[in-house]
Amino acid sequence: MKHCCITIPVIGMIIFSCGSKKSQSNEPINPSIEVSYIKTRKDTTVHDNYFGTVIDDPYRWLEDDMSDETKQWVEAQNRITFGYLSKIPFRDSIKKRLIEIWNYPKYSVPFKEGGYYFYYKNDGLQNQSVLYFMKSLKDEPQVLLDPNTFSADGTTSISSFSVSRDGKYAAYSISEGGSDWNTIKVISLPDKKEQPDVIKWVKFSGIAWYKDGFFYSKFPEPKKGDELKSSNQFQQVYYHKMGTNQSQDLLIYEDKQNPLNGHYAGVTEDERYLILSISKGTYGNKIKVKDLNKGMNAPFFTIVDDFDNESAIVDNEGDMLYMYTNIGAGKYRLVEINPKSADKRDTWKDVIPESENVLTGVNHLGGKWIATYLKDASSVVKVFDATGKYLYDITLPTMGTVSAFSGKKYENTAYYLFTSFAYPPTIFEYNIEKNTSTEYRKAEVKINPNDYEVNQVFYTSKDGTKVPMFIVHKKGIRKNGNNPTLLYGYGGFDISILPSFSISNMVFLENGGIYAVANLRGGGEYGEAWHKGGMLLNKQNVFDDFIAAAEYLIKEKYTSSDKLAIHGRSNGGLLVGAVMTQRPELFKVAVPAVGVLDMLRYHKFTIGHAWAVEYGSSEDSLHFANLLKYSPLHNIKEGVEYPATLIMTADHDDRVVPAHSFKFAATLQEKHRGKNPVLIRIDTKAGHGAGKSTSMVIEESADFWTFIFYNLGMKI
Repeated sequence: MKHCCITIPVIGMIIFSCGSKKSQSNEPINPSIEVSYIKTRKDTTVHDNYFGTVIDDPYRWLEDDMSDETKQWVEAQNRITFGYLSKIPFRDSIKKRLIEIWNYPKYSVPFKEGGYYFYYKNDGLQNQSVLYFMKSLKDEPQVLLDPNTFSADGTTSISSFSVSRDGKYAAYSISEGGSDWNTIKVISLPDKKEQPDVIKWVKFSGIAWYKDGFFYSKFPEPKKGDELKSSNQFQQVYYHKMGTNQSQDLLIYEDKQNPLNGHYAGVTEDERYLILSISKGTYGNKIKVKDLNKGMNAPFFTIVDDFDNESAIVDNEGDMLYMYTNIGAGKYRLVEINPKSADKRDTWKDVIPESENVLTGVNHLGGKWIATYLKDASSVVKVFDATGKYLYDITLPTMGTVSAFSGKKYENTAYYLFTSFAYPPTIFEYNIEKNTSTEYRKAEVKINPNDYEVNQVFYTSKDGTKVPMFIVHKKGIRKNGNNPTLLYGYGGFDISILPSFSISNMVFLENGGIYAVANLRGGGEYGEAWHKGGMLLNKQNVFDDFIAAAEYLIKEKYTSSDKLAIHGRSNGGLLVGAVMTQRPELFKVAVPAVGVLDMLRYHKFTIGHAWAVEYGSSEDSLHFANLLKYSPLHNIKEGVEYPATLIMTADHDDRVVPAHSFKFAATLQEKHRGKNPVLIRIDTKAGHGAGKSTSMVIEESADFWTFIFYNLGMKI
């Protein structure tokens, strides 16, 4: 889910309705494995009154993830789930294959800061990627930080990394057990000595160096036991000077009148301006700027003073500021702003005006502007001169995704990453002046990408909207309605789901599976209109788009209801929970992961209040009525046969707290009827997903695919 701060997929010959029967597959289904569920205690005294509507909440006690009773419930559920999975004969074969193909070197794009080059590398099966550095890319790299040494079980990871302009220090934040809470530490360069500076209770923060210190954002220390569930309020921006205690840090910005606002600080490359982005949710931000040439006590001046749009300062040239924004441009533009009239929008000058395609990012490299666009959910990259005059496109290998442009403003060499569903991540070295890309590093995967094909289709949703979908499978596959298929989607928070390579998905594809990704409304694939088409009172459009994608795959004989699985994470977990309760007969398998499943109470935990701009809140009568219509937890019906369901969550998820999944699982197990298993898998010492160790990811992937393979009647 997008943090107020960041990471995936018609009516035809058959008309589907809630009472339609599933098509029958000719391939034998694997024998049913009997599951004996625990009886979860119900508290019939717990309920809420929303504008005259009483909502029972009998499993609210599961929201207390620290209680002994909840811990015992978690242990019992995991015993059932892992007991079920252990009875599937090919689970070990899937894990073995995942380990085999996972074991190849993985590199990040190199980046240059403070006179050094840095990159991350994972040898193959290391739990965490190692950070290397060197003076020149031709030098022998040295290990700077190895997070595999931070904890015995590999669950401590590096969240962010920042180098001082003079190259004297590097600050980095670490996360333990997958939590969003970070601790910032500092190491000196080049001797790699740990410094005594330690900053605690940091969350949703950058590390922005200025002279001999850095800016960061923190929350007040939570009460003991509430670290992973209490609401995050009163975020403040501080400046830490090297060699001092955190208690001496200088308060730069706070807003006691708006405790739910988030504050993120950044500094321009020349350290001229401090940029403050203020948000009250996951969409829309104010922009304030401080001229650091006038001192730390200089006042902020305002560029954007409302939350109606998205904006970000990209760079500056002397006094002038350059901002990427969708103010007055639903598909974004780059504007030049004079600080003397910054708040007067009619004085902003277009450098790169809005175009027919969505401008997703701008980099100032080699004295030019490198602009990345989306055209039907795939990358297009254009280069402009300093004044905004178009020069040329960057030629890309195929339909796919460009990311992680790295370079300096006045240096002629840059690096970028390109990937697609059947194109393993490849780093290119780009000569900006000559407009030439040279392969720098290519992932040495142990599969043949040429065995697979990627197609993009456009299908019709319930209201007539055309929606794009990528379909990936082995070449030569037969459209006989009998192919096991996994449909993935997200549909929210202005996040675009773009083509990317997944080594985990290859296990499914090489065994005859079809992988489909639907680019649903609510995302950013076609700009702000597409986003708004799937948010707030329009949220049902997202579910209709996903249902229509499933119906298209069946109509076109890629698959059938007996062979169709659905998956989504976070907001995508909400998507899966909603469609499986609205159309349970349409899918054979459902895997909602770290999902937002209780839409009436999501805003009461950690950063959940920030999502109200996307979903609306149950504290508003209009939005309450809308949320209740699709909230997965509240739409589970007694006696319905739901798809085979594997709910996935983690005990340290303080983004989407596990209570969502706990309550959904308890309710589904209570009301579901039929032989389809309803299980919940709860990771320990893991969070929303970021920083999870390789060994844990492989274990999770093995269980994920084992459950899907078995319940779709697949063999390996």
